[in-house]
Amino acid sequence: MSTAAPPLAPPMTRLPVGSTASLPREQSLERIPRRHRKLIRKIREYESHLVALSDLQLRQYVDKIRTDIRDGDAKTLARHLPAVFAAASVAARHHLNMRPYPVQLIGGYYLHRGRIAEMATGEGKTLVATLPASLNALTGRGVHVVTVND
Repeated sequence: MSTAAPPLAPPMTRLPVGSTASLPREQSLERIPRRHRKLIRKIREYESHLVALSDLQLRQYVDKIRTDIRDGDAKTLARHLPAVFAAASVAARHHLNMRPYPVQLIGGYYLHRGRIAEMATGEGKTLVATLPASLNALTGRGVHVVTVND
């Protein structure tokens, strides 16, 4: 059994257009706008490779990405977004027993792009904020997360 981390870019498995065959019922993409489906599928593909890793192996995987991001440019950060979001999702699953829903992944994407994502109470704003925070923290610059409860 190999203990090596998965490659930085796992092979994509193509699903037929509109198919949700490999996704659990609560993760169906039918209600997700088409323009976001490719990103969600890519994140979930990375996640499927990372879920079997131990915490140490996951950390080593993220360290490889961190090195690549620090040596690269702004495009490098965007290129690694799906892998880092997947790693944050797996970490949340391991330690919090929570997994971001597709709509939460989209919210994290928009926060990363500097947009505002409005969410109601109980929709997981703090979990969403961990996604872009973990991505942007890999640059080595500080990241602040502020959440407000009513």
